[in-house]
Amino acid sequence: MSAPAGAAVPVLVVVTHLLGVGHLTRAAAIARGLAAAGHPVSLVSGGRPAPLVDVAGLDFVQLPPVHCRSGDFSNLLTTGDRPLDEATREARIAALLGAYHRSRPSVVVTETYPFGRRQLAAEFGALLAAVNEDPSRPALLASVRDILNPPSRPAKGEEASRVFGRHYDGALVHGEAAIAPLAISWPVTPAIEKRLHYTGYVTEASAPAVPSAGEGAGEVLVSGGNSAASLPLYRAALGAARLDRSGRPWRILVGRGVEAGDFEALAAEAGAGAVVEWARPDFRDLLARAAVSVSQAGYNTVVDLALAGPPAVLVPYEEGSEAEQALRAEQFGRRGLAVTLREHDLSPERLLAAVEEAAMRGRASETALAPTGVAGSVAAIRAAEARAREERAAWARLDAGLEALAGAGRHVDLWWRDDDAERPTPALDRLLDLAAGHGVPLSLAVSPDLATEELAERLRGEASVTVLVHGIAHRNNAPEGRKKQELGFRPLPDLAEDLRRALPRLADLFGARMRPVLVPPWNRIDPDLVPRLSALGFMGLSTFGARGAPVRDGLAIANTHVDPIDWRGGVKASAASVNELVARLGSGEPIGLLTHHLVHDEWTWRFLETLLTRVAGHPAVRFASAASLFDAPSSETNAANPT
Repeated sequence: MSAPAGAAVPVLVVVTHLLGVGHLTRAAAIARGLAAAGHPVSLVSGGRPAPLVDVAGLDFVQLPPVHCRSGDFSNLLTTGDRPLDEATREARIAALLGAYHRSRPSVVVTETYPFGRRQLAAEFGALLAAVNEDPSRPALLASVRDILNPPSRPAKGEEASRVFGRHYDGALVHGEAAIAPLAISWPVTPAIEKRLHYTGYVTEASAPAVPSAGEGAGEVLVSGGNSAASLPLYRAALGAARLDRSGRPWRILVGRGVEAGDFEALAAEAGAGAVVEWARPDFRDLLARAAVSVSQAGYNTVVDLALAGPPAVLVPYEEGSEAEQALRAEQFGRRGLAVTLREHDLSPERLLAAVEEAAMRGRASETALAPTGVAGSVAAIRAAEARAREERAAWARLDAGLEALAGAGRHVDLWWRDDDAERPTPALDRLLDLAAGHGVPLSLAVSPDLATEELAERLRGEASVTVLVHGIAHRNNAPEGRKKQELGFRPLPDLAEDLRRALPRLADLFGARMRPVLVPPWNRIDPDLVPRLSALGFMGLSTFGARGAPVRDGLAIANTHVDPIDWRGGVKASAASVNELVARLGSGEPIGLLTHHLVHDEWTWRFLETLLTRVAGHPAVRFASAASLFDAPSSETNAANPT
């Protein structure tokens, strides 16, 4: 769905909570923030109904619910604790896709996936397919809490990162990098790091100036998640209350996901100094008045603790392979915000000792964090929509420009140069497959001193691949403080001799596939070296930017102009590369696409796939081979020739 700048665009938020309701609570808070900012919001929930979660003002869609027992996330259950079957899976997918098509969102946000919820990959995969097939493709964002459960195996992390790169535009991290960077719990690559948007912590609470009087004042307040996973904590708390001789009352708030029988057993076990209640909507008020808080280390609870500031004991949930809460407790404990008691050490005696230690520390003197997560999320979602809109507009401009050329019986010449091939790699295989799959000729710039027999063998069956001369050894000769350059900052006779030696080395390796065309590393060359190249045996020169003339000093000149990589470390939006291409459609020279397969991230590969799908085979586009560009330096190839 396309929308003008600043418009209140529709947003679809998808979340499935499996144990507690923290994921749904956070997603609903963000959704309500979007709605308050004027955006129509559809919130799709795949977990069990949670009556205490506020979904007012939202288009709320409840999928056939699933949940799990304790830490067994591999075996999902449906209503009546029956195993999730195929019919229920299909019903969930149908309802999810129905919500997508009905809401026609400009932004889609998936909570946790693809960094978790692998058990629900089929339904999320169906949603991603719908997004990618949408002519008005919405922005796609992941939404994750500050700390994730680390992948149990490297392959799981790698697969999640691949899905993220192939489909997503970014991730909202609901935390602060200074407190808990995502990298402490997840293998964050530099490419992923560039696409993380830290929103601040998501909460609907504000920090009270001072604890207020009233119900709950001076209590030890014990709380847990919404599931039976908190039962060991509740039982230990009841035991600690019986041992406590301080006179402090203990209040145990039991999550609504606990079975009624378990609740009744806890209530029956409570002594005179303790009260057992179901979780209450005024939890934050009770927390602000508490003498000490005892809880697990779930995201929402820890944020509420940091804002309210009572002395706190954290008993992180660690059953099975769960490590997220322990990591969070460790981070907040380092900041002096809580006493941590590990779950395997939990007993009434140790819990009481931890409560005494926390009470002696006293209340936090100031709020540990600002509750900016909802506003930060709304801003990041709006920015993602704006970037997606810009990208759609750029592709539309390219389509229109090519259609205009085709309508006038003209065409544009494109050519593709990839630098730094040395040996066979998976990235090179992917590059070659991409070129072959679209029927596009490819020129590989190979440094003679780095080229290998293995590379020559790998290219033997690639009929449309040409090898160009990538300097000498891709060695930087520039002094410190100057831009990198190999073909300069040395005596010209020495550089010329090295280049003369380089030509037969590549010719021996690659035979007729090699063209004596010089591609200077970093696209920089001493201008005084250029007049010597023809005598050394070179027939062409290729750098980056407008060439000025098709022939120079007896050399055919064909440069590159569009590079999808931001070499300064930022994120180069696809729109910028597409706009560079559009701007050159009438330049009068072949347009060169420059890539570097060894450093491509998934977003770069995605851009190339989209570009080639769009232009390869278009009647206004002709992909030129290196032979057609460089073998006849006296002739000029026009970038907008009559057909």
